[in-house]
Amino acid sequence: MTSPRSLSVAVVADPLGTGGRLRALREDGTPAGPPESVPDLAAAVADRERHQAPRWVWAATDEIYPPLLERLPVRPARCHDLKLVEALLLGSEERFGLPRSLGAAWARLRGLPVPADAPEGGADDQPVLFAADRHHLPPGTDPLDAVIAVHTEQQRRIALSEHPDRMRLLCAAESAGALAAAEMSHDGLPWSAAAHDEVLIGLLGPRPPGSTRPKVLSELSTAVQEALGRPVNPDSPAQLLPAFERVGVHITSTRSHVLRKVEHPAAGLLLRYKELSRIHSAHGWAWREHWAPAGRFRPEYVVGGVVSGRWATRGGGALQIPRQLRAAVVADPGHRLVVADAGQLEPRVLAALSGDPGLAAAAAEGDLYAALARTAFGGDRARAKLGLLGAMYGQTTGEVGPLLEVLRRRFPDAMGLVESAARTGEGGGVVRSHLGRTSPPPAADRQDLSDAQARAWGRFTRNFVIQATAAEWALAVLASLRRRLAALDGPRLVFFLHDEVIVHTPEDLAPEAGKAVAEAADEARRLLFGRTSVSFPLETHIVRSYAEAK
Repeated sequence: MTSPRSLSVAVVADPLGTGGRLRALREDGTPAGPPESVPDLAAAVADRERHQAPRWVWAATDEIYPPLLERLPVRPARCHDLKLVEALLLGSEERFGLPRSLGAAWARLRGLPVPADAPEGGADDQPVLFAADRHHLPPGTDPLDAVIAVHTEQQRRIALSEHPDRMRLLCAAESAGALAAAEMSHDGLPWSAAAHDEVLIGLLGPRPPGSTRPKVLSELSTAVQEALGRPVNPDSPAQLLPAFERVGVHITSTRSHVLRKVEHPAAGLLLRYKELSRIHSAHGWAWREHWAPAGRFRPEYVVGGVVSGRWATRGGGALQIPRQLRAAVVADPGHRLVVADAGQLEPRVLAALSGDPGLAAAAAEGDLYAALARTAFGGDRARAKLGLLGAMYGQTTGEVGPLLEVLRRRFPDAMGLVESAARTGEGGGVVRSHLGRTSPPPAADRQDLSDAQARAWGRFTRNFVIQATAAEWALAVLASLRRRLAALDGPRLVFFLHDEVIVHTPEDLAPEAGKAVAEAADEARRLLFGRTSVSFPLETHIVRSYAEAK
């Protein structure tokens, strides 16, 4: 008999209505009973969630879950996202660039021609070898049968992976992240139009009519032209470069890092113009009307959108909210925001991954860089930070070189880990995160890599093992935090940015929500790294506005 915690239920939704079909599965993925048609899928999911709390198995969370959220009185605790898991397994098997939809996975299983993925996979213009439904399944294929068959096959492939328990944890965390992403988009980040207006008006002047420039941008545009002595469009590098040349300033681009090195007054004015123009276009009034209507910012997260496992978004700029605009993120009346971010996450991941006793001892303290400075750099925190970041990101020349020699002597296991990953990348090989996410190979054939390309790819793989493992820790935090907040019945997870989370909570539950965040971080540490002495502290603030947390 299937125990409640091992119970899984395969799900497909009716594309033309609110119903769907369910089928219970045994622990090995095989059917445990006949399929069941339900007229109201949300009600059926809620009922089973209350009484059985199964793991829901479906083609893709971002397709099936958002429509259910509007009508779900209780949210699923667990799921298995076939599309996300397929991507993880294909990478683990070093079968890169293959479509990962349900139809593609089912076709591979049956030895049939594989259809291209949907536009998200970048394969929109590739020929599809048979007519497919929204899951890219051949005509006449039962989607529920396909879900069950692909899930069973994925279970088999997970068991054959190098570290099955780790891969299971990664698949579960990635799938939980998909649930959290859909819920955050649905619930939205509280966004005050009044506070947003106050910030924008203070930076740009009154809202202009239509698509005209705000007052401050117009003034800066005029000032740039006066400083350069001629009419010029400040948004046009093609006009700006010769204009700077005429006043004796030779620059090859108008990027901000280039302009900061220029002493001519036009450079400072142009930098300010670019900064404010970016805010106006990326998070201005038009942005709010599209992305944050009715007091909620609802970004569309893409789980695993970056090869390292970090998330991306489909527009909206959720991962790049400017510091000046954080004042617009304001809790509802009677509520508070619990803002928490992990300090020095990647160095701590390196310490836990490598098991280097010296670096682990430094990471057990509050400020890793300060502890590192005392241990190896004569108390110079800046040099300790520069050296360790250089080791993780592959900066090995200039003033960093001597610092790396110190690190090699004092922390050989940590340095050995990143340098081994770099050598693998330089040779065109792949590396893996702690749980098993696999780096892609270089675009060029490994035999065709130039020395410069090999070194560049080595820098990528050097950091991949750390950044991807840090992303896994963050996913585990999200999964644990979702469960803990559900038990509190009120607080909602509303924002996630790599190593930072925001919870929107009734004011009386704010202390409990803050405690849940800390407990989730510690659970994630134990899940990934066991009994490591490395700490992963989260700096937590209970505030009314996001701006108050910094």
